Amino acid sequence: MKSPRTTTVSRVIHAPPAAIYAAFLDADAVATWLPPGDMRGVVHAFEGREGGAFSMSLIYADDESEMTGKTSEKTDRFSGRFARLVPDTLVVWATTFDSADADFAGEMIVSTHLLVADHGTEVTMVTENIPPGIRLEDNEMGCREALQQLADYLGG
Repeated sequence: MKSPRTTTVSRVIHAPPAAIYAAFLDADAVATWLPPGDMRGVVHAFEGREGGAFSMSLIYADDESEMTGKTSEKTDRFSGRFARLVPDTLVVWATTFDSADADFAGEMIVSTHLLVADHGTEVTMVTENIPPGIRLEDNEMGCREALQQLADYLGG
């Protein structure tokens, strides 16, 4: 059953759409800019093409004491696929957390829209079907951090 739980986050990144699009299709790039805060990313599999599968772990810092992982105490592991790709315009990820907790079950859809804007690209991430175990404000904050880190990664 689809969840109506959705967030939308947008910002302008001072880079062309092609550079941003490429950063979504490169495993090393995603491992660098996607993990929020002090987390680090480990890519297990990555096929950067429409229909291609990926899996990744986001690992909490050793000194993190407030947050716990969805997969294990210090890890959020997820898998997914590139559901739709429109070069330099749209990246749609369909993702599922690896968790025994039903509150994190279900497929989340993350659609990232790229629109040419003054001084760069307006990047809008729409996350749909957010599992009930994830607070909407936490998802929104994580998306904001990811977009900031993507901007930093691209120098814009």
